[in-house]
Amino acid sequence: MRHNKNYNHLGRQAGHRKALLSNMASSLILHKRIETTVAKAKAVRQFVEPLVTKSKEDTTHSRRVVFSYLKQKEAVTELFRTIAPKIAERPGGYTRILKTGFRLGDAADMCIIEFVDFNEAYTLGITPAAASEAKPKTRRSRKSSAKTTDAVEEATVVEGEAKAKKAPAKKAAPKAPKATAAKVAAPKVAKKTNVGKKM
Repeated sequence: MRHNKNYNHLGRQAGHRKALLSNMASSLILHKRIETTVAKAKAVRQFVEPLVTKSKEDTTHSRRVVFSYLKQKEAVTELFRTIAPKIAERPGGYTRILKTGFRLGDAADMCIIEFVDFNEAYTLGITPAAASEAKPKTRRSRKSSAKTTDAVEEATVVEGEAKAKKAPAKKAAPKAPKATAAKVAAPKVAKKTNVGKKM
């Protein structure tokens, strides 16, 4: 019986599971971000966070303990040299899991697991809300704002040319942009009316 033994075996034998977690943890340490399934990401998070806490104390003993789990010299070196100084002040929660959708082949729930302190968008103080406020919210508003700015620019150019020329040219110049605008707008209206009709 397995009463209250809540441990995800990931459908693998113990040796295979340990090797999988060791390799994924090493990849996460070396690349700072990996894409995997949500179940594996949660297992890797449980596996790697105690090792990161261990890396805060840079001693021979802690390096040997971490190496016994990771089994890669490069990953141990990266953990103690690069990651440990950056997360020294953080009391825990070194990784974050961001869900990305479903895999095409088997519809598995996919995600990205990454180190919190190594995501530039968050660490540089650029918040997603501020970035979204800077952009217009709809396509329509972008088009209308582009049209109005183009019209204002054309009007200022025409006025500048008209001042340089004689008075009759001043009267003829404003009519030309209106005529071109009417020609451009007319085909768009015709297309919209044809779309809704049934044949």
